[in-house]
Amino acid sequence: MEILHKGTTVFYEDEGKGAALVLLHGFLENGTIWKDVKSFFTDKYRVVAIDLPGHGKTGCYGYVHTMEMMAETVEAVLTHLKIRKSVFIGHSMGGYVALAFAERFPDSVKGLVLLNSTARADSAERKKNRDRAIEAVKYNHKSFIRMAIANLFRPKNRKVFSEEIRELKKQALQTPLQGIVAALEGMKIRDDREVLLHFSPYKKMMIIGKKDPVLNYNDLIAQTRNSEVEVVELPDGHMSYIENKAEFVEGVQVFLKNI
Repeated sequence: MEILHKGTTVFYEDEGKGAALVLLHGFLENGTIWKDVKSFFTDKYRVVAIDLPGHGKTGCYGYVHTMEMMAETVEAVLTHLKIRKSVFIGHSMGGYVALAFAERFPDSVKGLVLLNSTARADSAERKKNRDRAIEAVKYNHKSFIRMAIANLFRPKNRKVFSEEIRELKKQALQTPLQGIVAALEGMKIRDDREVLLHFSPYKKMMIIGKKDPVLNYNDLIAQTRNSEVEVVELPDGHMSYIENKAEFVEGVQVFLKNI
């Protein structure tokens, strides 16, 4: 299904009945990443999976896709569906978008799950890495994608999940160059939203991969100190919904029951 927002097509899937659960994918991903876990939730919840700007079947808006712009796109879909309050699960970049949404539309948030994501802004070093990534993408975006996807998994899991990695690469290769660069530029300049972990009224959970090659474990734990954020620690990498699927599903199911 799709809507037109600011002259651009936005694609989404809407399945199940009940309280709304909004799934937001990460960088180089699209709504198809949720296909193996959605069925665990659609019997009790209305599950909405959205292709974020420049990813999947959703078009590009410009050279920079800020997290705020992506959040407004999510809000446009939910308004179209007449959904007033939702629980959000955001993987990686999807978590940044969920946080931007929560800051802008707090009354629309019933719960927030950051999956392999962080509430902090990019460090100076991370911003330099984004710039390097942008140069690499412009030079050869196909080789950038192939390398980037595999590097999200814990090294020992790259053979175990070779089929899943192949499918992720196939989906990622459909991401247009403009969409990749716009997302990198948007992530680079995103605001720090750690304050939301401490001073927001809805329930929050952070799912952490202890061997995440992208995010620092100690940094993530530090964000949740002296907060009411529930922390679920999983043993593997950045792709918990694949590498630790059963534990991810169970953690989210328990979280949803307690809302």
